[in-house]
Amino acid sequence: MSKIANRKWLMSSVLMLLLILVACLPTFAQQQAALKNPSNSVHAILAASATDGGAYESDAAAAQAAFNRAWTVFDSPRCRNCHPSGDAPLQGDDGHVHIQDVKRGSDGKGVYGMKCSTCHQAANLPGANMPPGNRKWSLPPANMKMVIQGETAGQFCRQLKDPAKNGHRTLAQIIEHVSSDDLVGWGWNPGDGRTLPPLSRPEFVAAMKTWVDNGAACPQ
Repeated sequence: MSKIANRKWLMSSVLMLLLILVACLPTFAQQQAALKNPSNSVHAILAASATDGGAYESDAAAAQAAFNRAWTVFDSPRCRNCHPSGDAPLQGDDGHVHIQDVKRGSDGKGVYGMKCSTCHQAANLPGANMPPGNRKWSLPPANMKMVIQGETAGQFCRQLKDPAKNGHRTLAQIIEHVSSDDLVGWGWNPGDGRTLPPLSRPEFVAAMKTWVDNGAACPQ
C-alpha cells in the first residue's frame, strides 16, 4: 500500500507542475514580447527621460518669456530713472542726468543740503513736469544699487535674484515688493507730462508671478 501511495503522490506532483507551467506560458510570452519591443529598450527609456527634461526646459522658456515681458516695465523711464548705473538719478522720458548735480548718498536720499525731500514732497506737485513726489522718494542705497540703466534683461534678472544685491529678498518677497510697495506704485501715477510704463501694474505683477511660478529662469 505504501508503494501505491507514493506512486500516486509522485504522479499528482508531476501533474501539478505541468499545470503550473501551462498557466505560466502566456506570461512568459508577454515578457518576451515586451523585451523585443523597441520602446522598452534602455535607449527608449533614456529618450523618455530626455523628453521629461524637456518639460523643465519649457518651464524655463515660460519663465524667460514672462521676465522679458516684465522687463519692458523695469526698462521704462519710470523705473530706470531711479536705478541708474552711476550715483546721479535720471530725469524725464529721455533719461537725462538729474540737474542740480543731485547725488545718491549712502542711504539713497541725497547728500547734505541736496536731499531728495528738499524738492520731492509726499505727493506729485500739480502741473506738467513738476517735481514728482512720494513719501518714500529716494534711490536705492549705495550698498544695493539694483542697477537697471545699461543692463540687459538677463543681467538685471540675475542681479534681482542675487540676495547679496537685492537686500536679501526671497522670490516671494520680490513679488510682494512689486505688488504692494508704494514707491513702485508711483510708476503708474507719475504726474502730468510723464509716460506710463507699457504694462499696467496688474499685468506687470502677473508677469513677475509667472516668472517665479515657472522656476524664475533668467533670459540669456
